[in-house]
Formats: sequence, structure tokens, C-alpha cells
Amino acid sequence: MFKKVIIIGTGLIGGSLGLAMKNKKLARTIVGFSRHLENARKARKMGAIDYIGKDLETVKDADLIILATPVKSIIEISSRIKDKINKNCIVIDVGSTKQAIVAKLDTIIPNFVGCHPLAGSEKRGVSNLENDIFKDSICILTPTPRTNTKVLNRIRAFWKRMGAKVVLVAPEKHDRALAFTSHLPHAVAFALISAIPDNYLSLSSGGLKDTVRISASDSELWAQIFLSNRQKLLTAINSFQKKISTLKLALENKNEKFLIGIIKKANQQREKLR
Repeated sequence: MFKKVIIIGTGLIGGSLGLAMKNKKLARTIVGFSRHLENARKARKMGAIDYIGKDLETVKDADLIILATPVKSIIEISSRIKDKINKNCIVIDVGSTKQAIVAKLDTIIPNFVGCHPLAGSEKRGVSNLENDIFKDSICILTPTPRTNTKVLNRIRAFWKRMGAKVVLVAPEKHDRALAFTSHLPHAVAFALISAIPDNYLSLSSGGLKDTVRISASDSELWAQIFLSNRQKLLTAINSFQKKISTLKLALENKNEKFLIGIIKKANQQREKLR
């Protein structure tokens, strides 16, 4: 699909994208950039990239650039490459929030498409990359009225070749939904594990590990995600606080019937998950 691909950020998602593209023969040449040279070397050793980028001048003859860094870096890097890329180059990002990124990149890069693959895990770094991480996952694309239709269709086809189901969602709606379905669960997991006294952790079951698995996620990455979606996440947290307060009230009143109702409703909501 592409002659020369540049991946800026060769971590878990960027590295996994490179490896999948190589295995599916979607790119002739893949060049990887990383803040830490050792990460780029690992990516090359693991077959995720062909070459390590020396400087951003390398982007000038790319036909696809993938920005796979934390949110703030995506916006900053886009400003640095906008005058270096050729007019036909497609640029995508894989950021976990979209409104701020799309608002900026949509105005400075003609062939930009915002993307958010709902893949990955609490694990971090290129050492944990996976070839089939996108198989049977969802990838959200966030086009705007400025998005080139041909470019959008090409990127939609790209993610389908990766094995993902593609969904188109407006950037604002994306951030509102992900505040509840992704950012709130991470916030709750971070708070929950922090609330448990150290001397009780040895008495925990597998249920606790399952519940707080995502609390092992990268701290810098998630701080940026939270702040970039601050207002919508605060709305989600307020909604959660109301629910936990209702459960607390049922406990205070020793209301078993009410507690059963809360748990049954939660059971039903869980069944709706894909």
C-alpha cells in the first residue's frame, strides 16, 4: 500500500504497527524514530522497522507518516514536519484523545486522518510489541469536513488490512465516549489500587489483579491523556461518584434489596459489552 512509511514513536503501538505492516507486506520500507535510540534499535532487531531515522528531513519522501507518541508530542511534532512533507503524503496519528490533535493537524496537514486503534495493553515499550494486536480490534477514525475522501478511504482500507473493524466518529464524540469507556476505568484503577493498604495486598485474589490490571499503565502517557480530555473525564468521574455514593448509601442503610438491585443492574450492563 505504501512505498516509504515513517513511524515516529516505536513503542508498543508504533512497533506493533511496523511489525504488522512488514508481515502483511503493506510497506516497502519502514523508518522508525524514537526519543530513545535503544528503543529504535530494538524495533529494528525485532523486525518492526528497516532503518532508524537520523533526523526529520527523512520525512520529505514518505508517503505515510504515523505519529505514535504521547498526545502533546503528536501536536508538537506535527508542527515540525508540516513544511517538510510532500503534498501527497498521508499523516495519521494513534492518539488516545482526538479533539485537540485533530483541531491542530487538520489545519496544517492537508492529508491528515485522526485514528485511534483500541488495542494495546498495560504493557509498554517495543519489547512487548505484537504482530496481531490489531486483529479483531476496533479502530476509530475521526474525519472532519476538511478530510480528503480518497485519503480517508485509503486509511480505512489500511486498518482493515490490519484486521481491525473501522468506525467513523466525530472527534468531540470520540473524546466524550472514551472519557467513560477508557479514561474513567484507568482513573478508577489508579485510585483503587492506591486505596488498598500495602499489608493487605498479599491477601488478594485474582479478582483484584483483573480489576486493577490497567493500573500498571505508563504514567507519563496517561497523565497527558487525562489532561488532554480533562473536562470530559471530570464529567465521567462525577457520574462514577454518584454511582458509588448510591452504593454507599445502600450500605449505610443496610438495604439488601437495594444492593441486589444495584448489582443486578451492573450485571445487565456488563452483558452489553462487546
